[in-house]
Amino acid sequence: MVNVAAQAEEINEKISVGGVLSGAMQCQRVSDAPGFGGACSGGLPFQPEVSIRPTDADEVFFKFGFAAGSGLASSSPSAVSSWAADLEDDVRNINGRNRDYLLTAWYRHDFALENSRNLGVTIGIIDSTDYLDENAFANDEYTQFMNPALSNGPNVFLPSYDVGTAVEWNSGAWSVRGVLMNIGANDDGNNFNFYGVQAGYKLDSAMGEGNYRLVVAGASQAFLDPTATSKESRAGALFSLDQQFGKRLGGFLRIGWQTDDAAVDYVAIYSGGLDIRGSAWGRSNDNIGLGYAYLDGGNTGIVSTYLAEAYYRWQLGKVLGLTADIQYEKDDNVVGADPSGLVMGFRMTAEF
Repeated sequence: MVNVAAQAEEINEKISVGGVLSGAMQCQRVSDAPGFGGACSGGLPFQPEVSIRPTDADEVFFKFGFAAGSGLASSSPSAVSSWAADLEDDVRNINGRNRDYLLTAWYRHDFALENSRNLGVTIGIIDSTDYLDENAFANDEYTQFMNPALSNGPNVFLPSYDVGTAVEWNSGAWSVRGVLMNIGANDDGNNFNFYGVQAGYKLDSAMGEGNYRLVVAGASQAFLDPTATSKESRAGALFSLDQQFGKRLGGFLRIGWQTDDAAVDYVAIYSGGLDIRGSAWGRSNDNIGLGYAYLDGGNTGIVSTYLAEAYYRWQLGKVLGLTADIQYEKDDNVVGADPSGLVMGFRMTAEF
């Protein structure tokens, strides 16, 4: 279920505002990458939100995105970017729609059903990652892992910020999410339809809460094949889980595959990691994240990618969090250089 930021300020009982402001600086040190060297760059995304609730069952929601800087995108030889944030180029001409800065704008209605069941229906400009591939420990590039291979499962190519509808059904420990979207243009410049379904189960045990999800996603025949001579469809599946192991430790796992009729960088992902709560050393709101991912190459010249990330997040009060982050990535390619390198970063995020 989509919610406004945790620190959202209520203007009155029907209107609240919130958002996130995050700034990061990252420096890379690479090897086996002719033409690339050490570089430092940053980005500053700002995403304010407005929620209007005329009734308990209805909500109108807007999220805007503004950003300065594009991070290391233009100076890195790595196949996977080092920060999944929506940066300067991401908030302009979104999906080829000639729309700037407006990320989401939707209306939602909740239906209360019998036996503690409920159904929510959303229509408008939506983000599929709000409904699919949720994860308690690896799903937020502003407060958790920065690398996109750890914040989502890239093999299910979840699109953001375009027209569509989402359905959410909850019944006790079970949940089902469904998303249909039309995307203005993909990287090939073609309009396409996207569908995604997620089935989830929440398990409460002596260890703590666990969430287990299966995501199936697909897209219409609008993606060029490796020879750029025909258009192909795409499909993928992802198993995702997060599990608490007591009050101080949690873990996550993602395993996913996708078809390779279209040109795709990777056909499979295997990722996982740990979340260590700061209560173990007297800082209950802090945490350490440790993550690793192996991506099996597709048909565009990448054999495989290995990457690891570790971060420490200091929570300063209710609004501000500071993160020290380090990443390592190694790409093996069919031909040419096999770049590897470290990215060290510092991130400051205010949630309001």
